[in-house]
Amino acid sequence: MPGAGEGRGDPGLRALVGVTVPFRWADQRVLLTGGSGFLGRVVEAKLKSRGCAGIVVPRSKERDLREVDQVRRALGEARPTMVIHLAAVVGGIGANRANPGRFFYDNAVMGIHLVEEARRAGIAKFVAVGTVCAYPKMTPVPFREDDLWTGYPEETNAPYGLAKKMLLVQLQAYRAQYGFNGIYLLPVNLYGPNDSLDLETNHVIPALIRKIVDAKEANAPSVPAWGTGKASREFLYVDDAAEGIVLAAERYDGGDPVNLGAGAEITIRDLTHLICELVGYTGGIVWDPTKPDGQPRRCLDVSRAKERFGFVAKTPFREGLARTIAWYRSRPAGAP
Repeated sequence: MPGAGEGRGDPGLRALVGVTVPFRWADQRVLLTGGSGFLGRVVEAKLKSRGCAGIVVPRSKERDLREVDQVRRALGEARPTMVIHLAAVVGGIGANRANPGRFFYDNAVMGIHLVEEARRAGIAKFVAVGTVCAYPKMTPVPFREDDLWTGYPEETNAPYGLAKKMLLVQLQAYRAQYGFNGIYLLPVNLYGPNDSLDLETNHVIPALIRKIVDAKEANAPSVPAWGTGKASREFLYVDDAAEGIVLAAERYDGGDPVNLGAGAEITIRDLTHLICELVGYTGGIVWDPTKPDGQPRRCLDVSRAKERFGFVAKTPFREGLARTIAWYRSRPAGAP
């Protein structure tokens, strides 16, 4: 089985004792789960720009990754040297509250099957992308990777967060027993163009942008918003997140989890006012305190990503929001 430091260059050359083969994307074949999604499309573009030899994106209509035989077929057809696992069943607070069983089962079983079958197939490297929801509800700010196991996650997204967290347990266990080279990344909330705009399932930034832009265009006097606005969140622009994932795939072979973030937080209330400013909306915001705020604060310590593989987020938050708003406004009339 591949060792912890393997997964680099030509698989045949890795067997030469004492020979270090520089990493080249031209030598890699990647199975990219979730490659047709919001983050996956940007990761795929970055892999192509780096000259990746082959990228296979299994479509959910053709390969149900919750079924072990479908996972085996996907790996057998792609014959990858690396798996980058982005696929997830995910949503905002409302979707998490409505679907706790589905969010736990679908995310847990996908990860368990993929890691086991990748190990059995001799895949050189597995890159698992987890979630900030895995952190305990009352984690000291900034969140450090060593605090990941100090408590239970925030209740509304605990099933999803724990399902994805089990991937870390599995990868560390497989590293210890089989020498399987699996790494685990913890991104914060992502945002950017092409995010989901479904008000039943989307996250806070696309939801607010949609509500506020639509209110501006309709001359609506106010916009409803969940919670009190006092909770804080950290946000990472999708292009930065994709760059961090690709850098980790290139340069990191360790067993420790690694945060991916921008290292700064903003309250939901301040975020809402900032979007109103960028949109030019002057109406009111009607907060609904009967709706949950979710985790009180989220902000990551991002020093490990810089130390281990040189990742630093580069997109200023105001600039990223402006780009996302411009994307929403440029969509064709009637687009979903």
